[in-house]
This record gives sequence, C-alpha cells and structure tokens, in this order.
Amino acid sequence: MNFFNEVIKIIVDYHGMLLEGLGYTMLIALIGTVVGLLIGIIIGIVRTIPKSKSAFVRVIQKIVDVILTVYIEVFRGTPMMVQAMVIYWGYAFASGGNTLPLIPAGLFIVSINTGAYMAEIVRGGIISIDKGQFEGAQSVGMNHFQTMFHVVIPQAIRNILPSVSNEFVINIKDTSVLNVIGVMELFWQATKIQTMNYQIFQIYVIISVMYFIMTFTVTRILRLFEKLLDGKNTYVIHGSQSDPNAEIKITEEAHG
Repeated sequence: MNFFNEVIKIIVDYHGMLLEGLGYTMLIALIGTVVGLLIGIIIGIVRTIPKSKSAFVRVIQKIVDVILTVYIEVFRGTPMMVQAMVIYWGYAFASGGNTLPLIPAGLFIVSINTGAYMAEIVRGGIISIDKGQFEGAQSVGMNHFQTMFHVVIPQAIRNILPSVSNEFVINIKDTSVLNVIGVMELFWQATKIQTMNYQIFQIYVIISVMYFIMTFTVTRILRLFEKLLDGKNTYVIHGSQSDPNAEIKITEEAHG
C-alpha cells in the first residue's frame, strides 16, 4: 500500500507538470504526423511525375529524385534522437550559439522524420491504385497533378490510413527522445520530477500508464474512424438496371 500511496501523492503534487508534458506530447505527435503526411504526399506526387520528353527537364527530375531518395534513406536509417541532436546543436553551431525555440524545434524534428516514413507509405498507397484509374483520368484530359489530387490520392489515403494511424501512435511514444534537447514533453517532465523527490520507479510507472492510455485511446478512436470510412455493411449492388437477376443483395437488412 505504501507504493500506491506514493504514486497517488506524486499525481496530486505534480499533476500540473504531468498534464503539461502530456499536452506537449500530444501536440507534437499530432502536428508532426499531419505535417509528415503532407510531406509524404508531396514527395509521392513529385516522384510519380512522368518522365519529360525534354532532356534538361529529365536531368532536373533525376536530381530531385536523388535528393528525395537521400532524404528518405537518411531519416529512415538514423535514430530520431541522433537527428534531434544534429539538427538542434547543428543550428546552434551554424548560428554562432543561437538555439532554436524548443517546441518549434521538436515539431520540426518529428515532422521531417515522419515525412521520410510517410513518403514510402504514400508511395505504396499510390502503387496500390489500379492503373486503370490513371488511364481513365488521362482519357478525360486530366494532367498528372489533377489525376493525383482528384483521383489517386483520395483513394490512396483511404488505403494507407491504418499505416498513418500506426505512425501517429509511434510518434506519441517517440516524442520522448526529444528530452535530449530539453523539450518539455512527458518524459522530460518525469525526469524533472524524479530529481525533486527521488522516487524514480514510482514516477516512471505513472508515465508508463499515461503513455499506454494515450496510445490505447488514440488507437481505438482511429479504428472507429476507419470503420466509418468503410461505410455500412448493408448495401445493394446493381449489376443491371434491366435484369433483376443481376441484383446482388448483401445481409438480411438489405433484403428488406
């Protein structure tokens, strides 16, 4: 019982710091995931632009593709903690000692890290779209960007939503690495609290539970959202408007 009393006392005494850390963790994870998704979509669109007939433009496309490939490989191949240190202290080194504001720095680091992963996720989503969708769009006069925005990307987003949701959950946990540059997320707050009361085990049990509640809740909400996008299971498929035998009815409710 002494352990539980100590846990309750920590929550009562330091709930303000814990809630502040939780708020920054969710803020950075959410914005980082959204911005990372936008980065991934832009890269996916750019990397799928058809090869130009102009030799000069093809060279530009090749250079851009190499730059994007390097970005993806570097940020997918190195830990976010190392990226945070290089970016934060690299800026300080380049600017003569000036450092980035902590929260914007955290948002930037998580966003560009997530963007590298999202780029590959979006690319897989684009590849999963049937080629007939591209051909159909082109047949009605759409260019590459119109095809992407109006036809391909909406379908690709729906296909990759589970992967995007997973990246969001990962980011909630991975924001903890930003404590190395002093971002006041949940893990940083826990570290600060344990230097005040020296109850190390108790405080990290508390934030473990908090991380679990966050990820569990977000996962369930996103799964519900995915189900809403799937639509109802009761529907009627009409194969022909003139032949009643071509009508396929799904589930008992549809038979009514």
